[in-house]
Amino acid sequence: MPWKETTTMEQKIEFICEWNSQKYSISELCRAFEISRPTAYKLINKYEKFGLEGLLDDSKAPIHHPNQTDPKVVEMILKLKEKHKIWGAKKLRVLLFNDFTENQIPSVVTVHNILKKNGLVQPQRRLRRIKPTYPIFDPQQCNEVWSADYKGKFKMGNKIYCHPLTIADSKSRFLFSAKAHLHEDLKSVKKEFTRVFRMFGMPKQVHTDNGSPFAAATSIQRFSRLSYWFIELGILPVFSDPSHPEQNGRHERMHRDLKASCAMPSAFDIKTQQRTLNAFVKEYNNVRPHEALDMMTPAEVHIRSNKPFPERIKEWTYSPGMKVMYVTKSGAIRWKSYYWVYLSRALTGKYVAAIEIGNDVWKVFFRNVLLGYFNQNDLSYKESTTRLSPKIV
Repeated sequence: MPWKETTTMEQKIEFICEWNSQKYSISELCRAFEISRPTAYKLINKYEKFGLEGLLDDSKAPIHHPNQTDPKVVEMILKLKEKHKIWGAKKLRVLLFNDFTENQIPSVVTVHNILKKNGLVQPQRRLRRIKPTYPIFDPQQCNEVWSADYKGKFKMGNKIYCHPLTIADSKSRFLFSAKAHLHEDLKSVKKEFTRVFRMFGMPKQVHTDNGSPFAAATSIQRFSRLSYWFIELGILPVFSDPSHPEQNGRHERMHRDLKASCAMPSAFDIKTQQRTLNAFVKEYNNVRPHEALDMMTPAEVHIRSNKPFPERIKEWTYSPGMKVMYVTKSGAIRWKSYYWVYLSRALTGKYVAAIEIGNDVWKVFFRNVLLGYFNQNDLSYKESTTRLSPKIV
């Protein structure tokens, strides 16, 4: 029969006290406490051997389990989690292969349970899945598309904002740079891209969002001064659709890890913060396994670009039959001496070319990249101006 509901321990102590009084027989005590005689004798035997501590419930789990995780493996899992606080069970398990054989290493579920048992797993808020919006840039080879962005600014210990610029290969996830800047400006971005291009070569495309200095929302094709520099280097700038950061989701995911590692908490000043960012880049590329790469690291997958950085930009020769024009300080080109076609001030000092496609509609290029169209019939009066359009007008 089961013990009565008060607490089991209280009932056991009461049973022993009544038995020690020698006022009742075993049969009477068994009837009063609604237990069997074997249970009563077992309880008395434990009390005589171990005292009151012997009354505690024994664990029904076996002392030795054939599939029990080696304590050394458990210890290593906890050490790795302490070192890589934001990593989950899948990534930590991969690192175990550096120190143990495959037979010693538990499954991902077991690693997760070990972390959970030790209070090292934080429940994540469940996010509503959003259907992706196209175009999504999904390169098939390294250096086909690089992604770049400024991770959101955060205050350092000296109360000054840090703006980390990140540049990564979209295929291998290799992080070329996480550079701490005090301002998000063209000069800083151009300097860091130059350093990265010299070290790793250049991609075919650079994918960014629509923020400055990467893009100019009101400019033709959203091209900025940085965009035209990329074009001069033979790189095509491409942009996410406005208000759709998920189109560069793999880069945003990296930013989440960067924030957790380098901004929570942040360093005191820009130099110390840069050392933290450098450590993150080294770990992210060489240590951290990536699920999209079959648990390999970005450094194991990435291949250096065979497109070198030119120290001097070569002049561009437009095709015969194209009308070549100089972009003035106002960002416009003069058309037939009397008229103006406005392009962008970002093109000031550069040469563009136009070719007629019929019905007085002209197509305008900067080097080999199409900028837009204009219709010369819109120019009715001397000194009148028309704007370039991204579509045929």
